[in-house]
Amino acid sequence: MTSSDIPTVPVGEVPAGFDRADPVPGAQLLDVREPDEWALGHAPGAVHIPMVDVPARLDEIDIDAELYVVCRQGGRSIEVVKYLTHIGYDACNVAGGMVAWQRTGRPVVADGEHEAKIY
Repeated sequence: MTSSDIPTVPVGEVPAGFDRADPVPGAQLLDVREPDEWALGHAPGAVHIPMVDVPARLDEIDIDAELYVVCRQGGRSIEVVKYLTHIGYDACNVAGGMVAWQRTGRPVVADGEHEAKIY
């Protein structure tokens, strides 16, 4: 499977509920960045599972949901989408990752009291 074969959507096509940490029926936003990246800033409604932990934590990913997978810029999320689609999940890569998320003005929250910032 090549990068061009990976299901991919632009940031604007990710449901708006993830902007508010509201559950989005039938969908899940999976952030596969490292813990330090997550702590700096993430989408309010995302679920955080670092890329290397995905196989061991499949029980936290809803197999019946449409999955939107995001990382910093798209490299790791492409690999996770390849894996998840191979084992039967309906997953797509979020083009441009969290950098594109922040650039398009979608909300970002942080752990702690510092300002959320992706780049």
